[in-house]
Amino acid sequence: MGTPVNIIVGSHVWVEDPEEAWIDGQVLKITGKDVEVQTTKGKKVVANLSKIYPKDMEEPAGGVDDMTKLSYLHEPGVLRNLKTRYELNEIYTYTGNILIAINPFQRLPHIYDAHMMQQYKGAPFGELSPHVFAVADVAYRAMVNEGKSNSILVSGESGAGKTETTKMLMRYLAFLGGRTATEGRTVEQQVLESNPVLEAFGNAKTVRNNNSSRFGKFVEIQFDKQGRISGAAIRTYLLERSRVCQISSPERNYHCFYLLCNAPQEEVERYKLGNPKTFHYLNQSTCFELVGVSDAHDYLATRRAMDIVGISEKDQEAIFRVVAAILHIGNIEFSKGKEVDSSIPKDDQAKFHLKTAAELLMCDPVALEDALCKRIMITPEEVIKRSLDPQSALVSRDGLAKTIYSRLFDWLVDKINSSIGQDPNSKSLIGVLDIYGFESFKSNSFEQFCINFTNEKLQQHFNQHVFKMEQEEYTKEEIDWSYIEFVDNQDVLDLIEKKPGGIIALLDEACMFPKSTHETFANKLYQTFKSYKRFVKPKFSRTDFAIAHYAGEVMYQSDQFLDKNKDYVVPEHQDLLSASNCPFVAGLFPPLPEETSKSSKFSSIGSRFKLQLQQLMDTLNSTEPHYIRCVKPNNLLKPAVFENANIMQQLRCGGVLEAIRISCAGYPTRRPFFEFLNRFGLLAPEFLEGNYDEKVACKKILEKKGLQGFQIGKTKIFLRAGQMAELDARRAEVLSSAAKTIQRRIRTHIARRRFIALREATIVLQSLCRGRLACRVFDSMKKEAAAVKIQKHIRRYDARTAYKRLHVSTLVLQTGLRTMAARKEFRFRKQTKAAIIIQARWRCHKATAYYKRLKRGSIKAQTRWRGRIARRELRKLKMAARETGALKEAKDKLQKTVEDLTWRIQLEKRLRTDLEEAKAQEVTKLQNSLQEMQAKLDEANASLVKEREAAKKAIEEAPPVVKEKEVLVEDTKKIESLTAEVEGLKTALESEKKRADETERKSKEAQETSEEKQKKLDETEKKVIQLQESLTRLEEKLANLESENQVLRQQAVSIAPNKFLSGRSRSIIQRGADSGHIPGDAKSTLDLHSSSINHRDPLEIEEKPQKSLNEKQQENQELLIRCIAQHLGFAGNRPIAACIIYKCLLQWRSFEVERTSVFDRIIQTIGNAIETQDNNDILAYWLSNASTLLLLLQRTLKASGAAGMAPQRRRSSSATLFGRMTQSFRGTPQGVNLSLINGGVNGGVDTLRQVEAKYPALLFKQQLTAYVEKIYGMIRDNLKKEISPLLGLCIQAPRTSRASLVKGSSRSVANSAAQQALIAHWQGIVKSLGNFLNTLKANHVPPFLVRKVFTQIFSFINVQLFNSLLLRRECCSFSNGEYVKAGLAELEHWCYKATDEYAGSAWDELKHIRQAIGFLVIHQKPKKTLDEISHDLCPVLSIQQLYRISTMYWDDKYGTHSVSSDVISNMRVLMTEDSNNAVSNSFLLDDDSSIPFSVDDLSKSMQQIDISDIEPPPLIRENSGFSFLLPRSD
Repeated sequence: MGTPVNIIVGSHVWVEDPEEAWIDGQVLKITGKDVEVQTTKGKKVVANLSKIYPKDMEEPAGGVDDMTKLSYLHEPGVLRNLKTRYELNEIYTYTGNILIAINPFQRLPHIYDAHMMQQYKGAPFGELSPHVFAVADVAYRAMVNEGKSNSILVSGESGAGKTETTKMLMRYLAFLGGRTATEGRTVEQQVLESNPVLEAFGNAKTVRNNNSSRFGKFVEIQFDKQGRISGAAIRTYLLERSRVCQISSPERNYHCFYLLCNAPQEEVERYKLGNPKTFHYLNQSTCFELVGVSDAHDYLATRRAMDIVGISEKDQEAIFRVVAAILHIGNIEFSKGKEVDSSIPKDDQAKFHLKTAAELLMCDPVALEDALCKRIMITPEEVIKRSLDPQSALVSRDGLAKTIYSRLFDWLVDKINSSIGQDPNSKSLIGVLDIYGFESFKSNSFEQFCINFTNEKLQQHFNQHVFKMEQEEYTKEEIDWSYIEFVDNQDVLDLIEKKPGGIIALLDEACMFPKSTHETFANKLYQTFKSYKRFVKPKFSRTDFAIAHYAGEVMYQSDQFLDKNKDYVVPEHQDLLSASNCPFVAGLFPPLPEETSKSSKFSSIGSRFKLQLQQLMDTLNSTEPHYIRCVKPNNLLKPAVFENANIMQQLRCGGVLEAIRISCAGYPTRRPFFEFLNRFGLLAPEFLEGNYDEKVACKKILEKKGLQGFQIGKTKIFLRAGQMAELDARRAEVLSSAAKTIQRRIRTHIARRRFIALREATIVLQSLCRGRLACRVFDSMKKEAAAVKIQKHIRRYDARTAYKRLHVSTLVLQTGLRTMAARKEFRFRKQTKAAIIIQARWRCHKATAYYKRLKRGSIKAQTRWRGRIARRELRKLKMAARETGALKEAKDKLQKTVEDLTWRIQLEKRLRTDLEEAKAQEVTKLQNSLQEMQAKLDEANASLVKEREAAKKAIEEAPPVVKEKEVLVEDTKKIESLTAEVEGLKTALESEKKRADETERKSKEAQETSEEKQKKLDETEKKVIQLQESLTRLEEKLANLESENQVLRQQAVSIAPNKFLSGRSRSIIQRGADSGHIPGDAKSTLDLHSSSINHRDPLEIEEKPQKSLNEKQQENQELLIRCIAQHLGFAGNRPIAACIIYKCLLQWRSFEVERTSVFDRIIQTIGNAIETQDNNDILAYWLSNASTLLLLLQRTLKASGAAGMAPQRRRSSSATLFGRMTQSFRGTPQGVNLSLINGGVNGGVDTLRQVEAKYPALLFKQQLTAYVEKIYGMIRDNLKKEISPLLGLCIQAPRTSRASLVKGSSRSVANSAAQQALIAHWQGIVKSLGNFLNTLKANHVPPFLVRKVFTQIFSFINVQLFNSLLLRRECCSFSNGEYVKAGLAELEHWCYKATDEYAGSAWDELKHIRQAIGFLVIHQKPKKTLDEISHDLCPVLSIQQLYRISTMYWDDKYGTHSVSSDVISNMRVLMTEDSNNAVSNSFLLDDDSSIPFSVDDLSKSMQQIDISDIEPPPLIRENSGFSFLLPRSD
């Protein structure tokens, strides 16, 4: 451990604590060698100066992932770091290349899923967070690259997670080199399925663990030359054989004995078993059951596991018979026989067990008794049979039981290996060793001695590996390490195994003498090792001894050492069991060579143990080792409980502290230059201001402080133990001095500010007093002036009030009178107007209601009648459409319907003409009558004028008196009569006007009615046109069917003599013949894909014209293929190749044939062109062509009803094809304009109707779709490959930038230049994106596809950067966040320049990394609540992701802290709740490599394409067969 030096008052230190192992505090006082420390718990502790260690106050809040990075590498520092990381659910930590794994006792699925395995695949060791996958990856890469086998040593006590760690190792190795599962099971599954069997027969309860492995397991994963798993094998070592016969309380024997005793009742009765307490091998301990464990349930689980492994029912029954026999053998007791030194079964109970054991082993009971009680000695003269005394018989009995059990266990292992399947040709393997750890109990016997001996051997191997790694580190950094001594534990191993004077040799020697006891053995040890420093003789015991192991001193009780070490190889046992009638038992004991079976030989368990251990070490030495130390954080097996003392003991037993001790012997503190300058640059700021290299600056700082013994490497500085504390003490002095200076200045500033504030307050107080006095004088003057003013205003107010009252009263009176008059007038006018409106509205309502009812009724009647007729016609059409013969009837009916509609139209026209004539006549009559009335009125006026004139004359001529009276009377009568006549004329005129208005209104209504009828007439005409078109189509279909029937009939006649006609074809032809629609004549015209068929004899079909036509077509196709294989370029933004292909296919009518090879040749041409996957220009060119051609097909082709039918190929008659060709010039799919020159057909741009595609055309469309997706994926993946190396450099800022931060402001210009250099990687990505976009633009790739590509690329960037951020702690820093933020700004600027047309929503795909970086660079994180973080700052990130970023964050620039502990706790609670969900709570993102669009999406997004003016390439321009490609001249 590091030597604590320079501990001063105020230093933060670690001090030992009986409860928590180590507790931190601050030094209060130093008295000689004693130090008084104030702990963080509030109590004061006095400790020796040599037993306290300095505490690093600047350690990261989340700990370090590699403990070699600790400033102080000592026990409390290691413990603190592990505890800090464990609280953050960081269960893995490195110590160099050793992995420490702490069992979390909870599910953490997100750190073991496929995303995580993909991240660690091929990643350099130490680059990502510590993980078991990293160790497995290093082992696999070393095996593949160097061809050497590797081993992974997993150690730890039971419950520490060794099995789970082994499982994860095998999962990852299967992920890297997995093979096809055998019978649906992988190698990993098969190995893990064997665990229950091995645990049942090899695990037992010990003092500390309920399920402790009592053997070592070495799982070999075998690989072939390609690095793929080719097999596996399980090697077992060091089975604890003595446990079968001897156990001590509170331990148990092997689980299988208890499982069998709790088996179903019929099996217990079959094996004559009972309660475990009745068996000697089990009742030596008082523990028979385990808390929370059901032996009966485990028995059934073990039987199921045996089934899975492949052990047959017969073998299972034999196995448990052997187990039961061992229990019965243990109950055989002996007493003295009649002869001297002889023995016999003690009583009937012993005889019963003897007989039962013989029955179970299927051997002779007498032979079994003789094998236990007698020995045969072979001499040169004779064979002597010697009896054994009872004690020797017991030893013989126990030897037989141990031998049987050991052979049974070996058989199980061999069976499991044969089930898994080994590869004998495998040259390389990765072994995973799972073996028991160091044990130290209150009572330690022979078992603990053997186990600790094993761990000493493994620790020596471990120490050598650690020291080797240290040497490699020193050599890599090119420092001098020759004087560093390697402290080994060879002396302990010599003490145990050395010959002839080791403990095992002395034990074997004692076992060979019959009269030796454990006391004589102990005395022998005391005498032999009295001067040995590793051997300790206790003061108060005569038989115990202690050994100082690497993990601490262990006291052993030698009481049963001799008994447990004895293990005879007895020929009688071998002969007895090899002659068993049970094939299984006989197979466990195959016959031995004759020379080995002559006599009994003493066999020591200790010696055999040592031999097997040496074999294991030979295996490990032949491989490259890797170490995983599993740690159990608490004995409660609960999550989030960290028991310091327990973990320290495990770290000692696992050798981790020993590895740290080895590191401390050299250079325990290693710091990169930039980190050293960050921390200690303030000790000599002059070296930072100067233009020194980092390495030189570090050296000058150390030399200035007078340190000796340090080493300067290539990238790091190496400090001896204690030097870090020395530098920290000097740094603390500098910081303390600076703090005092700052305090002095601040206190001066505070005092002066207080004085200035007091002086200002005094002046303000004086001003206030003077102002107060002035205010009082001013108030009195103000009140006096106010009183005068108030009196004046009150008097004026009284006078004005009286006037206003009088004025208001007058106005009110006048207003009231005027209001009454106005209201009366208003009420009258309102009533009059309302009456008029009511009358008008009522009359309008009556007229409107009548009209609407009439109109609604008419429309409803018409609608129902027309609907009824239409439905009737629809039903008839449907029924008629089912049969070909009904088409003619439909034609006749439609013609009749057209005639009816024509007649109705003519009728409507006649009615409208008659109506207009009637209206004109009526208007003429009204005009005539009006003229007559006007004439009458004029006559009346003229006569009245004449009469008045006559009256005047008469008055003038008449006598004055008498005549006057008469004239007056006569005139009055005439006037009255004329007046009456005028009134009558006026009335008549008014009535005529009303009639004229009524007539005009009726004419308007008639005109509206005629307009409605005109509209209906137009609609009827449209329907007639539609019916005519449908009639034309039906005629065409009828003609098609007739021609097809004719062709099929002729084919049947031509093929029938050769008997090649299938039953399906016959049925089709027969149907055609029966339907009666085969025409008697077929016109011979041009058909590009079907031969012309004459009405003559079918055997006389013209073959020569057809052959020449096909040859010409093949030549044209060949020319087209050669043409499109060249780079034809673009016409505007339209790819020429796609347009030419489409035109040719459409002209040749390739879409409508049942068999053609042109599609396959086009697809093959595209496939050959894109074989060079690295040429993005070619890929973009073909993506543009393929997508354009696919768009044209999508908008042109429609599935034919017969396209998916049987492979019966149908031909159309040439007459029908000609009709369809002429018909095809009527309509085209939307967006496709095409000019055709076909024979004498000329004109402008004609449109093409949609083509009914046959099977080859639809298949071609599907293949083209697949190629569009394939080329898209190739282009996207090429860009990913191009930017992936740059992304690895973009997630973390180069370290030189961080070191430059401490070099002062004098380098601000240089820093700005350096910042530009740092963005170079990001600019490289931007450059790649820009070049890529230019390539796509140059090849006119549809913007829709460009947007999709960049959206997925930015998603890939987001995934890579975000996952790297979460897996690498050095990336989660403030300065790195600023670096990545600057790079993201470059990407945003690129998106802006690329515009939304091409970039689309690509920028939004970076939301995870943007929010994560935004979180890293915000200040005052501890003040943020979880709600603010999760909803405002980072709404996209999950709680797991936020938790990981928060715990990994560190500020290397300003020293700020992460979020508060309350926020961390709340996150942990939410994570615990989420972990219960079935959905995987992985914090890593997954890259989506799917195709993010469909053909419909592509079709909707692309604009219409006009291909009428595309110029054909020179290769085909002059060819007459391609004349249709030439643009037509208008």
